[in-house]
Amino acid sequence: MAPAIITQVAPPSNTEDIKIRVKSGYASTTEALEASKARYAARHPTSLKLHEEAVKSLPGGNTRSLLHNAPFPIFMSKGEGYRVSDEDGHTYTDFVGELTAGLYGHSQSLIQQALIDSITKTGLNLGATTKLESQHAALLCSRFHLDHIRFTNSGTEANLHAIQGARRFTGKRKIVVFTGGYHGAVFMFGDEPAENVVDKEDWIIAKYNDLEDTRAKIEGSSDVAAVLVEGMQGSGPCIEATHAFLHQVQESAKKVGALFILDEVMTSRLSPGGLQDLEDLKPDITSLGKYLGGGITFGAFGGREDVMAVYDPRDGKALAHSGTFNNNTLGMVAGYTGLSQVYTPDVIKEFNAKGDQFRERLQGLSKGTKMTVTGRGSMIGVHFVKDGKKEIRSIGERLDDTELKDLFWLDMMESGFWVTKRGIIALILGTPDDALNSFVECVEEFLTRYERLVKL
Repeated sequence: MAPAIITQVAPPSNTEDIKIRVKSGYASTTEALEASKARYAARHPTSLKLHEEAVKSLPGGNTRSLLHNAPFPIFMSKGEGYRVSDEDGHTYTDFVGELTAGLYGHSQSLIQQALIDSITKTGLNLGATTKLESQHAALLCSRFHLDHIRFTNSGTEANLHAIQGARRFTGKRKIVVFTGGYHGAVFMFGDEPAENVVDKEDWIIAKYNDLEDTRAKIEGSSDVAAVLVEGMQGSGPCIEATHAFLHQVQESAKKVGALFILDEVMTSRLSPGGLQDLEDLKPDITSLGKYLGGGITFGAFGGREDVMAVYDPRDGKALAHSGTFNNNTLGMVAGYTGLSQVYTPDVIKEFNAKGDQFRERLQGLSKGTKMTVTGRGSMIGVHFVKDGKKEIRSIGERLDDTELKDLFWLDMMESGFWVTKRGIIALILGTPDDALNSFVECVEEFLTRYERLVKL
């Protein structure tokens, strides 16, 4: 029998069926999880077959580690608006939102038309400077209070060049980062740098949201070139920095002559001027990316004119910064169209206010359970922690119940919601209230169905 098709617009039509299918009295989370995995496998035979083919040419079957999920990943076939469909015919409300890069959804009409016009009238990549890049640059500088900006292909590259620029500008070498920080594929930090982090000996790791440790680590070295921090740690998921902590970072960096680099690759979407406006911060360099390419690969870093001058090619001693697709036509036109015509200041404020309300509703369901919900605006983190702690300020405070987190992930997908196993929700612009309400209902049903497993 073919798997049932779930179309998620109103509350999922099969919610009652799921309640009937799922055994009500599992002896353990492990038992419940194994049953859920079995249903998952039965519902996605085409994805399993495609995965088995993919592993023949790709290590693990994909080229993006985050998308690997056990027992095997779902293969998507199409996206439209705020929904995605998989190869087995199921349709989901998309709460992955490309980890904040998919802000505009999968078929925003103005961006689509701008891309079509660019392809047919301008060309894909001209191998030259174009007015499109200066147009997008001017808008970004205005929006995020930057004197100058340069483009890259990703947030990873943006942070790499921001760091190298800080080293050139200050003549120093060390970079202070924080536990739980993620600044790109080669910039991941726990208590120690990840194995593939570059220049391992040049990092000083301070504790996120710890004012005293932050002050000591920044001010305790004479060789600090920059302090690199997220105002909310995206991979936490969505662990928010306190106002006092961020201002301590800024103050200590200034005190020792280090540059304050604020990673806004994810958080720039939270207000018209990014998280830095919400927290009254004045970073020396800001790194950007994700949705600011309008759905096309994109990154950027910008800030003070004197700092950015280290990359000015008119100076024969400037740092080199090239990239074949840095100013690619599609990214420039899609990014500019999205920011100038779609994600306008009024829309930004309304959208993030809706995200706050949505998060508060979810957190309201968590009382007395191991679930807790963090985040800000349109970025939300759903956690399952053994102690049920409702305020998480660092990854060290996050005592994950991994099996329960996996069970939630599988259950939400079975109910018609595309979510990450990590727990981050990045809302897509235009997701209707019906879909948000349905998710709240499904979360409430999950907590009721597995009450014996989730209660404290």
